Order: sequence, then structure tokens, then C-alpha cells
Amino acid sequence: MKGEVHDESGNALQNVSILLQSTGYVYYSVASGGFGIVTTNKFDTLTFSLEGYQKQKATANATGFINIILKRVPLTKNARGFALSSFTQNLERDVQQQWFVGDETYASLIENRFVPAKKYPTTGVTLNVDRASYSNIRRFIMLNTQVPPDAVRIEEMLNYFNLSYTEPDSGKIFGIQTALTRCPWNKANQLLFASIQSKRVSLDSLPPSNLVFLIDVSGSMDMPNRLPLLKAGFRSLVNTLRPKDSVAIVVYGGITGIMLNMTSGGEKEKIFRTIDSLSPGGATPGESGIKLAYSVARTHFIKGGNNRVILATDGDFNVGLKTDEELEEMITMQRKSGVYLTCLGVGMGNYKDSKIQTLAQAGNGNFAYLDSYNEAEKVLLKEFTQTLYAVADNVYLNATFNPEFVKSYRVIGFDNKVGAIKDTTAVVEGGEIGSAYNLQVLFEIEPATTDTTIAEKPVVFSLQYKRPHSDVPHELKVEPMVMYQSWETLPQRYRFASTVALFGMLLRNSDYTKEISWNDLLAMATKYSNPADNTQQEFVNLVQQAKTLYAKRKRWKP
Repeated sequence: MKGEVHDESGNALQNVSILLQSTGYVYYSVASGGFGIVTTNKFDTLTFSLEGYQKQKATANATGFINIILKRVPLTKNARGFALSSFTQNLERDVQQQWFVGDETYASLIENRFVPAKKYPTTGVTLNVDRASYSNIRRFIMLNTQVPPDAVRIEEMLNYFNLSYTEPDSGKIFGIQTALTRCPWNKANQLLFASIQSKRVSLDSLPPSNLVFLIDVSGSMDMPNRLPLLKAGFRSLVNTLRPKDSVAIVVYGGITGIMLNMTSGGEKEKIFRTIDSLSPGGATPGESGIKLAYSVARTHFIKGGNNRVILATDGDFNVGLKTDEELEEMITMQRKSGVYLTCLGVGMGNYKDSKIQTLAQAGNGNFAYLDSYNEAEKVLLKEFTQTLYAVADNVYLNATFNPEFVKSYRVIGFDNKVGAIKDTTAVVEGGEIGSAYNLQVLFEIEPATTDTTIAEKPVVFSLQYKRPHSDVPHELKVEPMVMYQSWETLPQRYRFASTVALFGMLLRNSDYTKEISWNDLLAMATKYSNPADNTQQEFVNLVQQAKTLYAKRKRWKP
């Protein structure tokens, strides 16, 4: 079967994927757009696909010649528009724009303010298990460098600790627990906690995984805390794989290519040899690497399985698509294939946090920053099912406050970018949640009543989500009866979560923590951390170092 593939202007299209229906084999067009396929059938169906073009099917005759014209997918710049982290229904954008003056702000992330519950009772936040912000903050402070405000995302800092996970009720995907207490940085206000737990999935019961490791081997990765760190992390991940899982390795740098064709997770030594052979050099053609990795993942797609590209990079894309908007547009097109994207960031100096986060969000996946071998092991070995297996997609939490009990409220964290607030088309997109996770969402509340002796129904929570590989929406609706607890009797996990949130607000120089000192924070961290938890004790040390760093220098300025 012979033919040629062109675009609508008559230009030859190279590397068009051509699927032969009868065998399932994939062929590709050459530079002239031509192709030739040997088959025993006189007639067969061919499917033509190329990134940026509409897929097309055609019936081919082995005695003839077929001309295929592929039409471009209609695209507008940044087709998804800006994505919001949180959204309050009916809150006018001009009200939000009063939260900053033009673009004169030290950060592009704008801290959420109080809104009246009577006028704007419903607000919502996008949920995911991204936890990169905490590792990123740790990296800056360990290097005795103040943290840029945009690097501080309080929700990701809280996600890092997975505090006091408890299993949801049998048969449930999610559970929601609540607590209400005084606000430690403003005693006139209260803190409302929503703890969202996802169901636990054992490794043995997980469906087969189709994983493509997409590893940046460009010259910028030639540092101990970059490619060598990633190689160690991927070796840890391979140790968790089963024979029914499969792995391919794609690299981009001096070359872009497939270093390891799809291989069973049982062939660990073969995979290890490929990982160990990787060496850095060349430019950073991120676009071509991403496209190739997705092509490999789609070719070996497992229906009902865990199909995922794992991108590991310092984010320094300098060949091909470069801007956040261009990369986001490309990944948005790729996510339609049902392949998830996990992003792992490494490095210091030219590390591009915004690009990697953009890719993860657009790819319906998650994002982690690896600043040490311990962190690589934590993310890729100990938290394998949380990082790489989704129990739900498009997860979004709505909270509707009862003005009888709540005068005004603000969401802590989930801050929006200036551009998203200005963009009237910006929307909230739900995130991906992995197995056995406990996410903390905090609201600071100005109470409508001072009576704390009675149980209240201050809020209705609506958790909206979809199951993986499904477009059917689900909802968990909870109207909890909440009894106010004194700060002293509050469970330790909530007091520690408050301390982490306060740490983030101090780093961002929040308007709501002007009366709180670093000494106050250190005292809280010391008192409310769990002595038996190494990550919480590390947090105490981090607060101590931040206190010293910020006490001797002026606040961070761009």
C-alpha cells in the first residue's frame, strides 16, 4: 500500500503515524510524506495521526495510490486560558483586582482575602497531591537564600506531610473529617480544617502500569544534584515494579531517542543497565522529547491500566517550545490520549519551577521536586502509589458557608496568579489524587457568633471527582456537625498543620501575620511537631534556619 501525506497547503508531512488496522502495526511517513506498507490484504484500513493535526481514517487499496490531506487542529494561543487554584462564586473580578494595584506586587501569586459569607457563600479549590513547594523552600533555606514568594504554595507545603492518614469508610473513594478551633495568629478568628482522605490501594491490586521515563540528559543536567540524583531515584522506582508492569526510557539532550524499548518490570537488570548508561550533554529539546515519550506511551497503551509519562528535568527547555503557554497548549492536546504526566524537578540556578508545574497541571498529573537522595526515595519508592497511581481525577472541593455562623472567610493557600484574576475566562480545573493520601484544606473564619459551646453546621462540603479513565462525575456531599475545640485540646496533626501554614505566610510576608514573629513560629514548631516523625523534626530545623536567615536580612525583593 503506497501513498503520501500532506497538509492543507500541500506541504509534505514527515513522521506521520500510520496504523495498519488488520495487524496493529505502526508505520511512519518519510521526509517526502510518502509511505509504503507490505500487507497480504488487498484492502485495509489505515489511521493517520500527527501532533497538531486531526486524526484521519482511510481505506487503502494495495493496487492503487492514496493521497491523504491532514487538517490542523483548530488552536488558539493558550487554549485552556489561565487556570485558577481557587474560585469564589459570584465574586466580581474587579473586587479581586483590588487585592493588588496593577502589577505592582512582589509576587505574581495574590494572597486570598476575606469575603463576606452572606454575599459570597460558596468557594472552591482544586485538589492534588503536588508537594514540590516544600522541597523547593527547603532547597533555598539550606543554601542560606531567602525564598521567592512565588515558590511558597501553602497547600503544597501541607501536602508534603500526609498528616495522620485514616482510611475512608469501606467502599468509599474519599472521606472528609473536620475540626474547628481558634486561629493561632488572630485570636478573634477561627480555623476550620477539612481533611480529605483518599482510599488505600495495595500494590498487589494495582492494574498494570505502562510507564515511560522521559529523562533530560542535556548539558545542564551535568551536576550531582541533577542526572545522578534522578538515576538513583528511577532505580528505586524500578525496584517496586512487577512483571506485569512495563517501562520504556526516552531521553532528550544531545540526542532525542528511545534508549529502552518497552520492557517488563521483571527485567530489572536490563532496565538498570540502561539507566546507568545515561550521560549528559547537548541542548534541551524538550518539545521533541515530550512528543516522542507520549507517542511511545500511546503505542503501548493499556486499557484500564496506569499509563503515564514521568518527566524528569531541570525545566530548562531551550530548543523548540519554550514559553509556559506553548508548553501548556501542547500537553493539553496530549492529555486527551488518556496518558497521565508526572513531573520531577531537580537542580538549582536554572531550575524552571513554573514550566514544570505548568506541564504537570496541563497533563492531568502531579509534580514533585527532588532536592536530595532521601527525597527521591520518598517520592519514587515510599510514596509510589500516591505519586504514580490515581484513584480519582478532576478532584475539586466546594465549600458553602452558613452566614448564620460565618461572617466572612478566606481560603489559606490556593492563591491565584495575577493573570488568572485578570482573565475573565479563567476556570478552576480539578487535580489528580493518588492512593492513601490525606490533604488538608484550611479556612480562616470571622465567626458570626461568639458562642462556642454549641455544635454548629457552618459549612457544606461538596467533593467532586471522576474515576480514572471515566467521564462520569461523582460527588461526596458532607454537612458536618462541628463542635468547637479549644486550641489546647485540638489533635496534634491540626496544630502542626496550622504551624506549617503559618510558616508559609511568614515566608510570603502575609498581611495576616504582622503580629507574629519568627520566635513565635519556632516555639509552635517545637511544641506541636511529633518527636517520632523525622520529617516533622526536619521542619523544626528548617524553621530555625529560616528564623536566623530572615532575622539578619531584609524581606525578599524581586
